[in-house]
Amino acid sequence: MDLVVQSSDLPTAAVDAFKVACLAQRVQRKLNSARLVGIKDDADTRKAAAALADYWKCDWAIVPPTLKLADFRLLAIDMDSTLVNIESLDEVAALAGKGAEVAAITEAAMRGEIADYKESLRRRVAMLAGVDASLLERVYAERLKLNPGAETLVAACKAAGLKTLLVTGGFTFFTDRLKRRLGFDYTRSNEIEIVGGRFTGRVTGPGGGEIIDAEGKAQALRDACAELGCATDRAIAIGDGANDLKMMKLAGLSVAYRAKPVVGQQATYALNYTALDGVLNWFS
Repeated sequence: MDLVVQSSDLPTAAVDAFKVACLAQRVQRKLNSARLVGIKDDADTRKAAAALADYWKCDWAIVPPTLKLADFRLLAIDMDSTLVNIESLDEVAALAGKGAEVAAITEAAMRGEIADYKESLRRRVAMLAGVDASLLERVYAERLKLNPGAETLVAACKAAGLKTLLVTGGFTFFTDRLKRRLGFDYTRSNEIEIVGGRFTGRVTGPGGGEIIDAEGKAQALRDACAELGCATDRAIAIGDGANDLKMMKLAGLSVAYRAKPVVGQQATYALNYTALDGVLNWFS
């Protein structure tokens, strides 16, 4: 097996420490990552790698040396706090003067402390009843930014022949724009109701259907894979919150990006220090 270590600034001393502790046969070095070739995937190696990664503040992943990006057919990625740097609903609420109340519910839901995500979303959106809907445009223009490496990751997946899915419990206002911006093949998101230029305080799923929650995200991945004629284990899924777990468990490779502990513990790999395009370093 190979051990890939990476961070935004990976010093040579860190790579040397990993090589000695993990008994690597040789090292293939890039600017901010290193592939340590020919390690044993056993408890001692994993313990050493985890300890060193914690000390050097870097990410680590034990990967098959023959793993290729083109082995997969779909990239499925969450939007808020994964593809982009914000929780979009929280930012709308903040501009409306209701930020603290809404953000507290969002945080609890992402940590997995609120079992009924749909009800938590309804509660948050209800707080926006009567608010000017132009705040959506302000959030997109003034506050929403792509997380580092997002464009590179999506472009590389498309170049390798993968289709791309943006899936979120957030809103079509944002996914429609991000789809055009990055060229996503599929999106799945919720719809916030607007009448007369103001929020009514109501939210639905796509086309007025069921709200997209953890199961809705998982179903979006199933639907995309069915359209592609492949099993769900041919998907890569990336997320950060508890409502991403069902989708991530379906995928053949799951990635916890700056994730809550409950997600990091269950994902195949984690990116706590590296940009999103760090995913690409795992593939030969």
